[in-house]
Amino acid sequence: MNTNTSSRHRRVRRRPLLASLAAGAIATGSLAVAGAWAGPAPDEAEAPPAARAGEWTTTPAPVEKGDLTAVAALDGKQAWAVGYRLKDSTNIKNDAVALRWDGSSWKQESTLPPDSFPQALAVKSADDIWTVGASSAHWDGTAWTAHNFDRDPSGRLTPDAVAIASDGKAWAVGRAVPQGIKNGVPAVQAWDGSAWRKQALPDVGKGELTGLAVVAPDDIWAAGAAFATADTEQAALLLHFDGTSWTRVDAPPGKEGENRWFSGVTAVSADEVWAVGGSVTGSSEHPFAARWDGKKWTAVSTPNVPDGRLRVAAKDGNGTLWAVGGKGAVTVALRWDAQQRRFVQAPTPSLVVRGFTAVPGTADLWAVGIAEKGDLVPVATRFTG
Repeated sequence: MNTNTSSRHRRVRRRPLLASLAAGAIATGSLAVAGAWAGPAPDEAEAPPAARAGEWTTTPAPVEKGDLTAVAALDGKQAWAVGYRLKDSTNIKNDAVALRWDGSSWKQESTLPPDSFPQALAVKSADDIWTVGASSAHWDGTAWTAHNFDRDPSGRLTPDAVAIASDGKAWAVGRAVPQGIKNGVPAVQAWDGSAWRKQALPDVGKGELTGLAVVAPDDIWAAGAAFATADTEQAALLLHFDGTSWTRVDAPPGKEGENRWFSGVTAVSADEVWAVGGSVTGSSEHPFAARWDGKKWTAVSTPNVPDGRLRVAAKDGNGTLWAVGGKGAVTVALRWDAQQRRFVQAPTPSLVVRGFTAVPGTADLWAVGIAEKGDLVPVATRFTG
């Protein structure tokens, strides 16, 4: 692990909004797109259009060119989103930014540490926020402090999800990549108050973890995929932490020739945890979801939506479970019908979904990403329940 204090604890104070943006290209995670734009950046977002119940409404974001990768909310008047503002096309430079929703509009709250490339976000309070990506960064209400991840002998950690337990401990999951992503292995690290620490995991072969949900400090779920081998198809992967160690828990098996994976997991209680993802048989790809009832995981019915891979799930304040995702510009949104005991199609946000969250205490939702059309146009959209 890097013991250089200056590299592990870089503090970045608030910065004013940039006065302008330049033409450029940006690559974030699995998304790589390019284009040109030049013009002034607004000092703050315009007032959003009036929201109507049962509809998704786009809310202006103070980033003209870039990407929004994750969103999290405390309540109807406090939400955060992280992503990038494109700065320079020649050198492919960008600013990692944190936006804050104040109940009426999005404004830039701060700039994240350089080269942090935020991909996931967890908000415990207005002064306890974590982002993870190329590295991790913590917001204490005044400044961001960068923290390098623990060194992993299996390779560099590429995190996809972060969560904060009730005891204040942060967890990050992803994959340790020695060379190519196909050679990655599942990885988990935990913040102990002073540094990130690699966690011991059961050997599941090559794979990845892309979802994380905390019920309690001694009840944590991680979801992802165990990659295919010469003898087996790709399988949905579930790991559980009981406060002492991580163990593998059986996921619903697929049919012969079917490849499955989980992308996200959300916990309502100890006996209600949901995992969502996708499945492929031949060239046909469809949604896949399962529920933990406290004893076992069981696959649940989903509509046959082509290219309907699910990315993340959340339960709103009215008790309705949502799952969203999609492939490319194809967006899918599902809602759990408790009477039919199956997922049904629901109104979809008009964007390429990168992040999604329910708003505690309300029936509202947030989704962020980039516009389905155009070149790297960040979008934040709200569903009013």
